Amino acid sequence: MNAEIISVGDELQRGEITNTNSAFLAKKLNSLGIIVKSQVTVGDDPDVIISSVHEGKRQADLIFVCGGLGPTADDVTLSAVAKALDMPLRTDISTWQHLLTIFVQRQIDVQPENKRQAQYVGKLIPNLRGLALGSWVRLGKQRVIILPGPPSEFQAMVEQEVIPMIIKEFNIQKTIKTRALHFLGRPESNLMNDLTPVMKAYPNVMITSYVKPTNIELRLTSFANKQADINAEFDLVTKMILEKENEYYLGMGNDFSLASKVVSLLKQQKLKITGAESLTGGLFQSTICSVPGASEIFDGGFIIYAASAKVKLLGINPTLIEHNGVVSRATAEAMAEYSRERLDADIGLGFTGVAGPDSLEGNPAGTVWLGLARKGKKPISKRLRLAGYLGRQEIRLLSVQYGLQMVLRELESNRTIVR
Repeated sequence: MNAEIISVGDELQRGEITNTNSAFLAKKLNSLGIIVKSQVTVGDDPDVIISSVHEGKRQADLIFVCGGLGPTADDVTLSAVAKALDMPLRTDISTWQHLLTIFVQRQIDVQPENKRQAQYVGKLIPNLRGLALGSWVRLGKQRVIILPGPPSEFQAMVEQEVIPMIIKEFNIQKTIKTRALHFLGRPESNLMNDLTPVMKAYPNVMITSYVKPTNIELRLTSFANKQADINAEFDLVTKMILEKENEYYLGMGNDFSLASKVVSLLKQQKLKITGAESLTGGLFQSTICSVPGASEIFDGGFIIYAASAKVKLLGINPTLIEHNGVVSRATAEAMAEYSRERLDADIGLGFTGVAGPDSLEGNPAGTVWLGLARKGKKPISKRLRLAGYLGRQEIRLLSVQYGLQMVLRELESNRTIVR
């Protein structure tokens, strides 16, 4: 079975936004053994959309048309697809009444175009994350699926509605299962070289690596009957991998977040964390606060870019900075400890370094010192030598991830002691 993905939107064609929907959908279809034969991007032009649907019908079993289901003048996808399929548009009355209720609550004037969001062709696909309905059309052995473009709506509809419908209607018995493992601090080439024995021991499990902005993802992939216990084999492979790479391991899952894992462990251990940031400029604290419930473990922190701010706000002895420099082990540890003491937190994290592009105190861009202070313990530190060519934002982002990794190791160590 094969599929074609047609993404609709002038903004996609112009490169103004990244098309994450196609990649997400392709992965989901691939997990069912469905080959995505082609992916095309078209503008908000009814004639081009109609032509693309006709072309898709000539070569694919599943034709996905994504985007352009809103209420504005350029949202022409549904009417164009209906014309291409020679099918009438239908209006779901209950959805329309729901929309009217929302408009009243938000004190928004209803426009005639708003009714488009309650329309569909074939069979409607509910949208629990947004307003526009999806459509599922049967054409003999083919299916045409029309979905809205906002990623949060699109992904939820694919996972909760579309994939189960495909499995049921096509009686799919085989599936590709995957597992994602995340690592930080080990070069990708070294990581994959280390895993050669694992690949030889488990030839049925494919191991691939992907470099992401915040970590390296190892993806385990296996194709088998959907009743087979692939997870048991994945567990054995994972165990063998971690015997070699546990030092760099962060966690598991397609939607893994190191910040979420750290916040969860802090909650479990009833600990508070704070931070003092120089080169990261508040990015660590922002990352922590992006996790729901972070207020349980985080009261506040410090953004102290200049050396004078480190002295005034944290009370660090200026002589320490003069003797050791801003970019130093001593300064990073002092930032961690003084911030922890100031807010009476259990853990303090200090970030200082050179985001670039210029050097500082003879240190090239990418030189970073991280300090971690734990109540009742001597502060520790870690030096990073990140590649300067990565640029300021990448260096700052990676610095935060390595800081979170330091906290993770401390919390895991503490959890082991508690046991």
